[in-house]
Amino acid sequence: MRLRNIKDADKIIEKSKYIILNPEQYKGKYSKLFNNQNPIYLEIGMGKGDFIIGMAKKYPNINFLGIEMYDSVIVKAIEKLENENLNNLKLIRMDANKIEDVFDKEIDLIYLNFSDPWPKNRNAKRRLTHERFLDKYENIFKTNKVIYMKTDNTSLFEFSIESLSQYGYKLKNISLDLHNSNFEENIQTEYEKKFSSKGVKINRLEAYKD
Repeated sequence: MRLRNIKDADKIIEKSKYIILNPEQYKGKYSKLFNNQNPIYLEIGMGKGDFIIGMAKKYPNINFLGIEMYDSVIVKAIEKLENENLNNLKLIRMDANKIEDVFDKEIDLIYLNFSDPWPKNRNAKRRLTHERFLDKYENIFKTNKVIYMKTDNTSLFEFSIESLSQYGYKLKNISLDLHNSNFEENIQTEYEKKFSSKGVKINRLEAYKD
């Protein structure tokens, strides 16, 4: 994906009330940041924010965190929040590889929506459902582990089913065509809207581990 640079992206990010500039200082303390004991749901790779903003609006009693590493992408999410007042949403500009530096036993659910499939075998360790990342998630989940995943990439979906299963996750509500399933509470990402409009089928699963 080619990203277009946005003028003054750093300044836009720094001024937003939704951005956490120094997330390491809140490690283990995100409940204090939100000033409540509500569950905390994390989207890794939030893109332009359609999904997590929609979720925060729909579920005010859940705290949402979205992480994204690209300035030009996270700025698009900030722009969508300009006229919103969501106390249950915060965004972090960071690389997913560093999540253990930022969170500690406080996440209740992780969303992996349309993650980079890294199709070449030599890049498998970069996939967000690879064992290397599943190890990291172990250290940031509060108690039970819950991962919800959506992707249009069949190969990544098949890899994820195998990887999650081997790691001890139980899989539920697997769909190979989400938009023609019985699932009624789907909030679409910007990629999802684009793909589905072209007739691309969307895969979804829920993974649970004690």
